[in-house]
Amino acid sequence: MQIIYWLLIALMVVGIIGAVVPAIPGSSLILIAIIIWGIVSSSFSAIKIPLIVTIIVLLLSMGVDFLAGYIGAKQAGASKWGQIGAVVGLLLGFFGLLPTLPFGGPLLGILFGPLLGAIVGEFLYRRDLGLAVKAGIGITVGTVVGNLLQGILAVAAVTVFIFTTWSQVY
Repeated sequence: MQIIYWLLIALMVVGIIGAVVPAIPGSSLILIAIIIWGIVSSSFSAIKIPLIVTIIVLLLSMGVDFLAGYIGAKQAGASKWGQIGAVVGLLLGFFGLLPTLPFGGPLLGILFGPLLGAIVGEFLYRRDLGLAVKAGIGITVGTVVGNLLQGILAVAAVTVFIFTTWSQVY
């Protein structure tokens, strides 16, 4: 039982990493691990609190993800073109398809792809490099802040799970 518990906590750690790094499942992995623990331990009443907390965290994470990028874009004066460019840049960066980043792999692409994509998108729309760079930085900062908040929420969900289930295992 202890081995399964620690494997599920390891899965939750991957979920915490996924809450911060785009393109890796985050809070949903934590939720799946909690449900698996409920099935394995045959005690869904013991996971009621962590399950509720994790569902709330999952909903808050989706809201934070949307709002952080939106607020960052609005503060920087970005248009829809910049936002679309950031998404395209994220995808291209994740799959290593950015011609300006022949090294570093997906992690560097995830960091620089949205910035470059937002700048390109805004430049195509406004034809002003200064505004395009400002919009790109705003979108990127908003996304990074949102990811950090999602990471904090994910850590809180895992902490609640550990505190409520530790006595079942040890």
